[in-house]
Amino acid sequence: MHATNRFTVLAFTLGAVVFGAAWPAAQARAKAPLPTHVLFLCPHGAAKSVLASAYFERAAKERGLNVRVESAGTEPDPTVAPAVAAHLTRNGYSVPATAPRKVTAGQLASADIVISLGCDLSGYPDPGARLRRWDEVPGPSQNFAAADDAIKKRVTQLIEELARAAAVRNK
Repeated sequence: MHATNRFTVLAFTLGAVVFGAAWPAAQARAKAPLPTHVLFLCPHGAAKSVLASAYFERAAKERGLNVRVESAGTEPDPTVAPAVAAHLTRNGYSVPATAPRKVTAGQLASADIVISLGCDLSGYPDPGARLRRWDEVPGPSQNFAAADDAIKKRVTQLIEELARAAAVRNK
């Protein structure tokens, strides 16, 4: 066999071994489901949505759920409420946002689940069936303990729902 032909065969064989070994991993990544994108909204993006996203993110990780979590406001405050940041930090949670952000039409369009905690969403694209209203959650400035408890309860329910759905998908 000519030297050029041997080199071509060797290169082809080496490429097949190297890339062939990587192929199953690439296929697995391609088949992996995209994370469920959950968007938490509250009017100021500084309290309820911050608490909910922090609790949700940790609980989802503990349950092994593939999620992407965001929080935003319709009329955001300049900073996260100090009482909320202190409460999360004191209880071992990361504060998920340093400064509240205004929700965008893109976020609303890309989210699989939109949780509104007392927001007026008129003027925004309608999220339709993806919208869930948790309007009964009191404002932390009115009753922090009641707001915190209500948010934890709702987050736990959502996590259980997503875990059941993931179990069905993985069967």
